[in-house]
Amino acid sequence: MERVNMKKGRKIVVAVDESEESMHALSWCLSNLVSRSSNSTLILLYVKPSPIIYSQFDAKGFLFSGDVIAAMERYSSALVNSVMERAEAVFKNFSNPVNVEKVVRAGEAKDVICNTVETLEADTLVMGSHGYGLLKRVLLGSVSHHCAKYAKCPVVIVKHSPSN
Repeated sequence: MERVNMKKGRKIVVAVDESEESMHALSWCLSNLVSRSSNSTLILLYVKPSPIIYSQFDAKGFLFSGDVIAAMERYSSALVNSVMERAEAVFKNFSNPVNVEKVVRAGEAKDVICNTVETLEADTLVMGSHGYGLLKRVLLGSVSHHCAKYAKCPVVIVKHSPSN
């Protein structure tokens, strides 16, 4: 019989974004999946949208100035910093010490999350649910539904009720 090393810590990936739902999922994860005696690593994953502009020319051939492109990059970086600062505020209020890593990737969120979970060999993926109705899910798609179906690890989708 093969021996399993129980001292090995778990890797828990929490997908975070600008939403309250993702911060609620992070808080839920800290309260329910990370224990005082665990050796877990919490990986905060933020997925930036793919850059809309791939060159200085847009699809119609208009020239974008370097200033516009630089401003868009600064905004993107500020957004990443803002989300990670909010996440830090959540886990700093947590009473147990926790190992935290931050990962930022770019692309289509549903694909990037599934690929990152597989690459990092995560034990669990935790994400919030926006609670979109049928019409919005059909039009926008559901990142959490896609990840629940295709991620290579167990997925916990945390609902956030409006009263919370």
